[in-house]
Amino acid sequence: MTPDEYTLKIIDKYVVDIEKAQAAGNTIYPTIQTWAGSYLVKAEFSGSLAKGTAIALSSDADIFISLSSTTKETLQEIYSSLYTYVTKAGYTARKQNVSIGVDVNGRKLDLVPGKRQSQHGNDHSLCRFKAASWTKTNIHTHINHIQNSNRIQEIKLTKIWRELHNLDFPSFYLEMVVIDALKYKSTNDLANNFMAVLNFLANDFTSKTYTDPANSNNTISDDLTLAEKKKIATQANSSKNEKNWGSIVWWIKQSNYQKKMVKSSYVSHLNANKLFWPLI
Repeated sequence: MTPDEYTLKIIDKYVVDIEKAQAAGNTIYPTIQTWAGSYLVKAEFSGSLAKGTAIALSSDADIFISLSSTTKETLQEIYSSLYTYVTKAGYTARKQNVSIGVDVNGRKLDLVPGKRQSQHGNDHSLCRFKAASWTKTNIHTHINHIQNSNRIQEIKLTKIWRELHNLDFPSFYLEMVVIDALKYKSTNDLANNFMAVLNFLANDFTSKTYTDPANSNNTISDDLTLAEKKKIATQANSSKNEKNWGSIVWWIKQSNYQKKMVKSSYVSHLNANKLFWPLI
């Protein structure tokens, strides 16, 4: 087995089950709809699932909840009221950064409430719970940026490496780093490209600054402290010096949960990007 074949096998091992993620989304959508009322513009899959970079080791899906610009509540009030509402509805919920994590039928979903900045366009304001502030974003800009990068497989492999080593590395930040690390690299050299990513993380990553393509005032690289970045760099340096691919990526034995996660066949991210509510 060649290095490229082996790394592709690892990616296939952790393919996400989009159909079950969609089913979980359909289950919680009535709760979202009742909470938002007349202010709901739409709810749609966003994040890694829509970009095609989702893996079965992390959250199954992000659901972006677009609220009208006429919504009266503040961003903090919107965030807190959604958390309270889904909790009272019987879901186990977690306050994260801009999202609220919920468990639905064994699937982990991240609900991201956003308030449109105007009645037209896709620019939204989000509550940053951990920073007690807010930020502007445009999920469609993010999706297009990643989908057009030609680095989907390398991003997936890096996310698998992140999860197996229990590293705190926000997904969009990671995706931008991988794209940067592979600038001018071939698009058909997965194993060598992943080694290039590890080299970049080990040697250049901590000093690099990344700006949100949807908001020049949002510095993505500020989402981690220098200590957190150094932890990633240290692990990357250790991984790239391993002697075989099993140790480089650390392909651990599947748990029963992971087996359930990857049981069904892969569904294209292009289909996932069309999943939104109300379903018509």
